[in-house]
Amino acid sequence: MNPTEFNRFLARFTVAAESGDGERFAACFTPDAVYHDYIYGPHQGRAAIADMLQNLFHRDATDYRWEMFDGVINDDLGYAWSLSSFISTIPQFQGKRVVIDGMSRFRLRDGLIAEYRESVNGGLGMAQLGVAPERMKKVFDRWTGWLKDRTETQAYLARAQGEHARQIQATVDRK
Repeated sequence: MNPTEFNRFLARFTVAAESGDGERFAACFTPDAVYHDYIYGPHQGRAAIADMLQNLFHRDATDYRWEMFDGVINDDLGYAWSLSSFISTIPQFQGKRVVIDGMSRFRLRDGLIAEYRESVNGGLGMAQLGVAPERMKKVFDRWTGWLKDRTETQAYLARAQGEHARQIQATVDRK
Protein backbone atom coordinates (compact mmCIF):
# COMPACT_ATOMS: atom_id res chain seq x y z
CA MET A 1 0.00 0.00 0.00
CA ASN A 2 1.46 3.39 -0.95
CA PRO A 3 0.90 6.61 1.05
CA THR A 4 -2.01 7.77 -1.13
CA GLU A 5 -3.74 4.39 -0.84
CA PHE A 6 -3.13 4.35 2.91
CA ASN A 7 -4.70 7.78 3.39
CA ARG A 8 -7.71 6.69 1.30
CA PHE A 9 -7.93 3.61 3.49
CA LEU A 10 -7.85 5.79 6.63
CA ALA A 11 -10.78 7.83 5.26
CA ARG A 12 -12.76 4.62 4.59
CA PHE A 13 -11.86 3.31 8.06
CA THR A 14 -13.02 6.43 9.92
CA VAL A 15 -16.22 6.83 7.87
CA ALA A 16 -17.06 3.20 8.71
CA ALA A 17 -16.39 3.88 12.42
CA GLU A 18 -18.54 7.02 12.37
CA SER A 19 -21.40 5.14 10.69
CA GLY A 20 -21.81 2.72 13.60
CA ASP A 21 -22.10 -0.17 11.13
CA GLY A 22 -20.05 -2.86 12.83
CA GLU A 23 -19.80 -5.15 9.80
CA ARG A 24 -18.66 -2.29 7.56
CA PHE A 25 -16.03 -1.32 10.13
CA ALA A 26 -14.89 -4.92 10.69
CA ALA A 27 -14.43 -5.35 6.94
CA CYS A 28 -11.36 -3.09 7.27
CA PHE A 29 -9.69 -5.86 9.34
CA THR A 30 -8.28 -9.29 8.63
CA PRO A 31 -10.45 -12.14 9.97
CA ASP A 32 -8.01 -12.71 12.88
CA ALA A 33 -7.24 -9.04 13.59
CA VAL A 34 -6.92 -7.55 17.06
CA TYR A 35 -8.26 -4.07 17.87
CA HIS A 36 -6.75 -2.69 21.08
CA ASP A 37 -9.21 -0.03 22.26
CA TYR A 38 -8.07 2.25 25.06
CA ILE A 39 -11.48 2.12 26.75
CA TYR A 40 -12.94 -1.30 25.92
CA GLY A 41 -9.69 -3.28 25.74
CA PRO A 42 -8.64 -5.81 23.09
CA HIS A 43 -11.11 -7.39 20.67
CA GLN A 44 -10.02 -10.19 18.34
CA GLY A 45 -11.72 -11.20 15.12
CA ARG A 46 -14.17 -9.37 12.92
CA ALA A 47 -17.24 -10.37 14.94
CA ALA A 48 -15.74 -9.05 18.19
CA ILE A 49 -14.54 -5.84 16.49
CA ALA A 50 -17.98 -5.27 14.94
CA ASP A 51 -19.62 -5.88 18.31
CA MET A 52 -17.26 -3.45 20.09
CA LEU A 53 -18.04 -0.65 17.64
CA GLN A 54 -21.75 -1.23 17.37
CA ASN A 55 -22.77 -2.47 20.81
CA LEU A 56 -20.25 -0.77 23.06
CA PHE A 57 -18.99 2.44 21.53
CA HIS A 58 -22.12 3.50 19.67
CA ARG A 59 -24.18 2.44 22.68
CA ASP A 60 -22.22 4.86 24.87
CA ALA A 61 -21.86 7.75 22.39
CA THR A 62 -23.66 9.66 19.70
CA ASP A 63 -22.62 12.30 17.17
CA TYR A 64 -19.33 10.43 16.78
CA ARG A 65 -16.66 11.97 14.55
CA TRP A 66 -13.19 10.65 13.78
CA GLU A 67 -10.69 12.15 11.37
CA MET A 68 -7.17 10.92 10.62
CA PHE A 69 -4.35 13.22 9.53
CA ASP A 70 -0.75 12.87 8.37
CA GLY A 71 -0.97 9.16 7.60
CA VAL A 72 2.41 7.57 6.93
CA ILE A 73 3.18 4.01 5.90
CA ASN A 74 6.29 1.88 5.62
CA ASP A 75 5.73 -1.65 4.30
CA ASP A 76 3.10 -3.16 6.62
CA LEU A 77 3.23 -0.48 9.33
CA GLY A 78 1.17 2.71 9.23
CA TYR A 79 0.63 5.60 11.62
CA ALA A 80 -1.77 8.53 11.74
CA TRP A 81 -2.68 11.33 14.12
CA SER A 82 -6.39 11.79 14.77
CA LEU A 83 -9.05 13.96 16.30
CA SER A 84 -12.28 12.43 17.50
CA SER A 85 -15.32 13.63 19.34
CA PHE A 86 -18.62 12.31 20.61
CA ILE A 87 -21.52 13.14 22.90
CA SER A 88 -21.89 10.73 25.80
CA THR A 89 -25.11 8.73 26.19
CA ILE A 90 -23.98 7.17 29.49
CA PRO A 91 -26.62 8.32 31.99
CA GLN A 92 -24.27 10.04 34.48
CA PHE A 93 -22.48 11.87 31.61
CA GLN A 94 -25.48 12.29 29.29
CA GLY A 95 -25.08 15.05 26.72
CA LYS A 96 -21.46 15.96 27.48
CA ARG A 97 -19.24 16.44 24.43
CA VAL A 98 -15.73 15.05 24.47
CA VAL A 99 -12.91 15.79 22.04
CA ILE A 100 -9.60 13.93 22.09
CA ASP A 101 -6.55 13.49 19.93
CA GLY A 102 -4.55 10.35 19.49
CA MET A 103 -2.02 8.36 17.53
CA SER A 104 -2.97 5.17 15.75
CA ARG A 105 -0.69 2.33 14.73
CA PHE A 106 -1.79 -0.05 12.01
CA ARG A 107 -0.13 -3.40 11.29
CA LEU A 108 -1.39 -4.29 7.84
CA ARG A 109 -1.67 -7.58 5.97
CA ASP A 110 -3.03 -7.94 2.45
CA GLY A 111 -4.38 -4.38 2.51
CA LEU A 112 -6.33 -4.85 5.76
CA ILE A 113 -5.62 -4.15 9.42
CA ALA A 114 -4.12 -7.15 11.25
CA GLU A 115 -3.52 -5.22 14.49
CA TYR A 116 -4.69 -1.78 15.59
CA ARG A 117 -3.37 0.09 18.62
CA GLU A 118 -4.07 3.62 19.73
CA SER A 119 -2.40 5.98 22.13
CA VAL A 120 -4.81 8.50 23.59
CA ASN A 121 -4.72 10.67 26.71
CA GLY A 122 -7.98 9.29 28.02
CA GLY A 123 -7.65 11.46 31.12
CA LEU A 124 -8.64 14.43 28.95
CA GLY A 125 -11.84 12.67 27.96
CA MET A 126 -12.65 11.73 31.52
CA ALA A 127 -12.03 15.30 32.70
CA GLN A 128 -14.43 16.59 30.03
CA LEU A 129 -17.06 14.10 31.21
CA GLY A 130 -16.53 15.00 34.87
CA VAL A 131 -15.49 11.50 35.98
CA ALA A 132 -14.85 11.32 39.73
CA PRO A 133 -11.14 11.12 40.71
CA GLU A 134 -11.51 7.74 42.45
CA ARG A 135 -13.06 6.24 39.30
CA MET A 136 -10.32 7.80 37.17
CA LYS A 137 -7.72 6.11 39.38
CA LYS A 138 -9.33 2.69 38.80
CA VAL A 139 -9.25 3.25 35.04
CA PHE A 140 -5.65 4.51 35.10
CA ASP A 141 -4.65 1.44 37.14
CA ARG A 142 -6.28 -0.82 34.51
CA TRP A 143 -4.45 1.00 31.70
CA THR A 144 -1.19 0.72 33.63
CA GLY A 145 -1.72 -3.04 33.91
CA TRP A 146 -2.38 -3.33 30.17
CA LEU A 147 0.82 -1.40 29.43
CA LYS A 148 3.00 -3.35 31.84
CA ASP A 149 1.63 -6.72 30.66
CA ARG A 150 2.39 -6.10 26.97
CA THR A 151 5.14 -8.23 25.44
CA GLU A 152 6.81 -5.12 24.03
CA THR A 153 6.90 -3.47 27.45
CA GLN A 154 8.34 -6.59 29.08
CA ALA A 155 11.09 -6.75 26.43
CA TYR A 156 11.79 -3.02 26.87
CA LEU A 157 12.14 -3.36 30.64
CA ALA A 158 14.40 -6.41 30.27
CA ARG A 159 16.87 -4.62 27.97
CA ALA A 160 19.82 -2.69 29.32
CA GLN A 161 19.73 1.05 28.74
CA GLY A 162 21.11 1.83 25.27
CA GLU A 163 20.94 -1.80 24.07
CA HIS A 164 18.15 -1.15 21.55
CA ALA A 165 19.98 1.86 20.09
CA ARG A 166 23.18 -0.20 19.78
CA GLN A 167 21.27 -2.96 17.94
CA ILE A 168 19.77 -0.44 15.51
CA GLN A 169 23.15 1.19 14.94
CA ALA A 170 24.76 -2.19 14.27
CA THR A 171 22.06 -2.98 11.70
CA VAL A 172 22.58 0.38 9.99
CA ASP A 173 26.36 -0.08 10.00
CA ARG A 174 26.06 -3.48 8.27
CA LYS A 175 24.18 -1.93 5.33
